[in-house]
Amino acid sequence: MTELRVDHVGLRFGGLRALDDLSFTVTPGSLHALIGPNGAGKSSCFNVIGGLYRATEGTLTFGGTDLLALRPHQRAGLGMGRAFQNTALSPHSTVLDNVMLGRHALTRGGFLSCALRLTARQERVHRARAAEICDFLALGDVLDSPVGSLPYGRAKRVDIARALAVEPSLLLLDEPAAGMNAAETAELAGTIQSVSQGLGISVLLVEHDMNLVMGIADRVTVLDFGRVIADGPPAEVQRDPQVIKAYLGTEAQT
Repeated sequence: MTELRVDHVGLRFGGLRALDDLSFTVTPGSLHALIGPNGAGKSSCFNVIGGLYRATEGTLTFGGTDLLALRPHQRAGLGMGRAFQNTALSPHSTVLDNVMLGRHALTRGGFLSCALRLTARQERVHRARAAEICDFLALGDVLDSPVGSLPYGRAKRVDIARALAVEPSLLLLDEPAAGMNAAETAELAGTIQSVSQGLGISVLLVEHDMNLVMGIADRVTVLDFGRVIADGPPAEVQRDPQVIKAYLGTEAQT
């Protein structure tokens, strides 16, 4: 099992400090939520972890490996999968073909393997595994359907399946409930819990839906103006005066 450690990370854009002395740990097998009001630095933090932004201060390690020295595709190779808020799926391609894109980092090919027809064998293995992942996420009945024909909630599950296709030990979910109705959100909560508990994968979740977060997270880290203002179990975080002030603009009532 692999631990993600964010230690005193800072991120600057010119004179703007997006992240300030940010520290938290995602323990193996946990479902960890990262929350905060708009502009708190959640997306910046995710982009630093994923490799889209480079931290200007601090350290970032995954299983003891320095992530700051690695490019995004190299981080995926270590066992990090990410599903984005905007799915960016190929709407005219099938569910299975979209999920197969996530297997690309795991494929190996060259002149000799092509000559020996090993790549065809590899493809059969990868397609079978992609189908298994789809079955786990209740997508087995739509493997050959174009993604564009699916309801929004199921299309989001395809995006999660594609992230799982890299066989991650840590799954990064960026606002997965955005645009969903109440029924779709409830279904998504069960999906995320199944991934965490059923597959034993650590999950780092950025989400605005507090009912979803507080209902499934093991631990919650709260950001405000790029800094951690609270970190702990959901019930404890909900009662924190700084968290209440950050979200409501008022001190907690006693």
